[in-house]
Amino acid sequence: MENFFKLQQNGTTVRTEVIAGITTFLTMAYIIFVNPDILSTTGMDRNAVFVATCLAAALGSLVMGLLANWPIGMAPGMGLNAFFAFTVVGAMGFTWQQALGAVFISGVIFLLLTVSGIRTWLVAGIPHSMRSAIAAGIGMFLGLIALKNAGLVVDNPATLVGLGDMTAAPALLTLLGLFMIAALDALKVRGAILIGILVITAISIALGISQFGGIMSTPPSIAPTFLQLDIMGALTAGIFHVILVLVLVEVFDATGTLVGVAKRAGLLKDGPVHKNPGLGKALLADSTAIVAGSMIGTSSTTAYVESASGVAAGGRTGLTAVVVACLFLLATFFSPLAGSVPAHATAPALLFVAGLMMREFSDIDWQDITESTPAMLTAVMMPFTYSIANGLAFGFISYAVIKLATGRVRDVHPATWVIAGLFVIRFAFFGGE
Repeated sequence: MENFFKLQQNGTTVRTEVIAGITTFLTMAYIIFVNPDILSTTGMDRNAVFVATCLAAALGSLVMGLLANWPIGMAPGMGLNAFFAFTVVGAMGFTWQQALGAVFISGVIFLLLTVSGIRTWLVAGIPHSMRSAIAAGIGMFLGLIALKNAGLVVDNPATLVGLGDMTAAPALLTLLGLFMIAALDALKVRGAILIGILVITAISIALGISQFGGIMSTPPSIAPTFLQLDIMGALTAGIFHVILVLVLVEVFDATGTLVGVAKRAGLLKDGPVHKNPGLGKALLADSTAIVAGSMIGTSSTTAYVESASGVAAGGRTGLTAVVVACLFLLATFFSPLAGSVPAHATAPALLFVAGLMMREFSDIDWQDITESTPAMLTAVMMPFTYSIANGLAFGFISYAVIKLATGRVRDVHPATWVIAGLFVIRFAFFGGE
C-alpha cells in the first residue's frame, strides 16, 4: 500500500485513509436511496437500479483510486439523474433504454473530449458566472422536484403552482427531515443526510405510512437494467440536445468538483492540465465511469463534492476512494432497506442538496448586467420549464447576444460561441421540448 498509494509521500497513513473513506461514504451514501427513487419513475426496476447505483459508485471510485490515486468518491450524479428521468424520459418521451443509450454516447464523447484536451478548453472558455448559474439552477430544479414529491407544491389552475396540504403526513415529515438534516450538518455530524433519510423512514414505518421490507438480503438481480441500453434507438432527431446537455453538465460538474476537492487536498499544482498528471488521470477516470455506468444501468456517474469531507478527515490518496468503493459494494446487501425508503424520506435530502448547490449564486457578478442577466435566465428557466436543457440554452444564447449587443464580443470565449450556436441549431431544427 505504501508503494502503490505513496502514503508517506502524501503525509498520511492507512488508518487515516480508511477513516477518510468511511467519512466520504457516509456523506454520499444517500444516493443509494435517492437515485432508485428518481430513476424508478421512468419504469426502471427499483431494485436493479439500487444495485446498479452501488456498482457504478464502487466501480467509479475504484478507478479513481487506482488510476488517479486521488481521494475522490464517484457515484451517479444529482441533477443528471433528474434530467434523465424527468426531461429525457418524462418530457421528451424517450424510453429509459434509449436514455441509457444517450448516457453511453455522451460518455464516449466525454472520453474523447478528455483524451483530446478539448474538455479543458471548454471548461476554460465558459464564463465563471455561467458555471455558477448552472449549478444553482440545477439546485432549484432539484428543489422543485423534492417539493412536488413531498406534496408541498401542487398544481394550481389559477396560479400554475400552489401550496399543498400542510396537514398531510408526507409534507410534515419532509419538513421535519429537512430541519433534522440542516441541524445535524450545522453541528458537524458526519452522514447528516443519511441519518435524516433513515430517521424519517423509521418514523414513517412506525406510523404505518410506509411498509418495512427488512434490512439485509442477498443483492437483487441487476438483469433488468444490465446492458439494456438502446444505443441505436437513442440516435433519433431529439437526441442532439440531450447529448449536448449531458456532455456540458458532465464537463462542468465533474471538472469543477475534481479541481475544487483536489485543491483542498493540496494535490493540484498551478498551471495547465499537462503539468498536473494526477488531474489528467482523474478526468480520464470519471469519463470511463460514465460509460461503465450506462452499461450497468444508471444515469451519468460523476465525482462527488462530498469527497471534501473525506479530505477534511485527512484523506490524501486513492486508498480513500478504494475504501469508498468497498463500502458501496457492501451496501448492495441492504436492498430491502432501500426499498423501504418512501419518497418523503428522500425529499428532504433533495431539498438539502438543492440548498448546497444554490450557494453558487453568491459567485455571480450581480453588478455586471451582461453577466447577471444570462446567469439569471440559466437558473430560473431550469425549474420553470422543468428542464435543465432549456436553462442551458437560454443562458448561453443570451450571454452571446447581450455581449454582442453591448460591444463586448472579446469577452466571449470561442467555446461559448460554439455552445450558443449549437443551442440555436437545436431550437431552429428540433424546436422546444
